[in-house]
Amino acid sequence: MKSNDTKFNTRLIHAGAIEGEFHSATVPIYQTSTFKFNSAQHGADCFAGKSDDYIYTRIGNPTIRAFEQNIAALENGYDGIATSSGMGAITSVYMALLGAGKHIISSDAVYGPARDVLEKDFSRFNVEATFVNTSDLDKITAAIQPNTKVLYIETPANPTMGITDIRACSKIAKEHNLLLVVDNTFCSPYLQKPLDLGADVVLHSITKFINGHADVVGGVVVTKDPELYKQIRHSMVYMGCNMDPTQAFMVLRGVKTLAVRIDRAQENAMKIAQYLEAHPSVAWIKYPGLKSHPQYKLAKSQMDGFGSMMSFGLNGGYEAGKKLMDNVHLATLAVSLGGVETLIQHPASMTHAAVSKEHKLSAGITDDLVRFSVGIEDVEDIIGDLEQALEAI
Repeated sequence: MKSNDTKFNTRLIHAGAIEGEFHSATVPIYQTSTFKFNSAQHGADCFAGKSDDYIYTRIGNPTIRAFEQNIAALENGYDGIATSSGMGAITSVYMALLGAGKHIISSDAVYGPARDVLEKDFSRFNVEATFVNTSDLDKITAAIQPNTKVLYIETPANPTMGITDIRACSKIAKEHNLLLVVDNTFCSPYLQKPLDLGADVVLHSITKFINGHADVVGGVVVTKDPELYKQIRHSMVYMGCNMDPTQAFMVLRGVKTLAVRIDRAQENAMKIAQYLEAHPSVAWIKYPGLKSHPQYKLAKSQMDGFGSMMSFGLNGGYEAGKKLMDNVHLATLAVSLGGVETLIQHPASMTHAAVSKEHKLSAGITDDLVRFSVGIEDVEDIIGDLEQALEAI
C-alpha cells in the first residue's frame, strides 16, 4: 500500500521507510560521508543525473532521504528537503526564490532571525523586504510591488499568535504571480496542511513539534511543484546546510509520536488558556482555541486543532512577567517550543532581541509578552506551577 493511500497516523509510522541490508525494522543510520561506485561509468551516471544512487551525504543520504519522504507524505507535497536547522530551511528558500532587485512580503510577527537575515544580510545584495500584518489582507495587497516575488507567512505568528488566511493569501499570490511560502512550525502537518490550502512551499523548524524532544536541531522544506523542489534543493546543497544522518534518524523516531504528543499538549493548552483568561493577574491572552481570539473562526476553519502555543501579558507588564518566569519550577525558562516539556520565555529580550524596538512594537511584540509552549505533563501540575508563580508576583 502506498503512503498516500493511508491515513495520517499510519503515514507517521511508515512513510519514507526503507529496508536496510539486514532487513532492519527501523531506518538505519547511514553514517558515511561518501558512497562507493560500482564502476567509473556508474560514478559518471550518478553525477550526470542518470542514476539516483548516492554520491556524497551533503547531496543525499538514505537516512535523510527517508525523513524527507516521510514529511513530504505528511504535508501532501511532491518531495522534501532536509536541512541542518530551521534557519537552514528558511535561508535555502530565500536563496532559491529571491535575487538582486527582487522583493519579498513577510509577516511582521515572524521568527526573529527570519526577519533579521532579510534586513541585515539579504538587503546587502539588493533584496527588498516589506513586513506587514498578514492577518490584514488589504495590507498584503498594498505592499505588492512590480518586483515582488514571494509572499512569506507564518501562521500562527511567532510569538503574537496572529492567524493569517492561507486560502486568501494563495488567491492573492496567484493573481499577482507570487510564490506563497508558509512557515508551518507552530502547527506541524498534523494540525495544518498549507499545500492543501494553496501554498507553494511549506517549511518547518523540525527542532520543534516534528521532533518534539528538545534533542535535535533541524529543518525541512516541502514543495508542491517538482521544478520548485529542484530549485530549492540546489540552493541547499550548494550552501552546505544539509541534515546529518543521525539527526534524520532521531527525527524519524520523534515524528512517530507527533499526533499523540500534540493531542495531549493541546488538550492541556485549552485548560491552561481558560485558566489564564479568568485569572485577575492576567491582562490579556492570545490562544487560537479561545473564542476571545480575534481570528478564532479562521483558526477553526484552516487548522485541525488549536495547538499548544499561547502568549499572554500580566498586569504589571514586563517586570511582572520577569517575576513569573523567575518563579516557575515545572515550566522551563528556555527558548524553542513544541517539546514534551512545558517552556516559558520572553521574546522581546530573547528570540526577537535582534529585531528593533520599533519593529517589535509594530508587529505586536510588546515587552510584557510571555510565550508559553505547553507540554504533555499532567495539566494540574502545570496550572499549579503557574498558580504559585502568579502568587509570588
